[in-house]
Amino acid sequence: MSTTTLKKDYKERIAPALMKDFNYTTPMQVPRLLKIVINEGLGAATADKKIIETAINELTAITGQKAVATLSRKDISNFKVRKKMPIGVRVTLRNDRMYEFMERFIRIALPRIRDFKGIEGKLDGRGNYTVGITEQIIFPEIVIDNISRLTGMNITFVTSARTDEEGYALLKYFGLPFKNAK
Repeated sequence: MSTTTLKKDYKERIAPALMKDFNYTTPMQVPRLLKIVINEGLGAATADKKIIETAINELTAITGQKAVATLSRKDISNFKVRKKMPIGVRVTLRNDRMYEFMERFIRIALPRIRDFKGIEGKLDGRGNYTVGITEQIIFPEIVIDNISRLTGMNITFVTSARTDEEGYALLKYFGLPFKNAK
């Protein structure tokens, strides 16, 4: 795989800008994107096993990496869930695939959201950011005619930043369109 433009952009533009903004003494202090985790919770999968297979295929198509089913940890009788029953799908992207996905997410998928005005700018306290997507059809890899149901997903950007301020600056430089510019 060739190096993506976002990866090159990080080395040439983003890292030096962050070093200047936060007065880092060494390049090793500069926060960087570690991984992107995409998670899809499918509670309806307890009744229909095909939902998991469909979700795995869709997530694999979106990310270019094989998705895996997540299993329940314990029995919950109210929800008809048994231990080790598949209840979701997830995939973890690192290195070049992570940058390629992020570029497609920012440049292609987000602008396809109806009435899009930017994403919420709240991080988790440790410099990581999670965005919820309500419909998988914003990704061009999904053929609308082939989907049986709309499913949402959480996309988590895990950074090496120590504070929310550093993580926010890093993701802003990458081009995530936040609503409330700090």
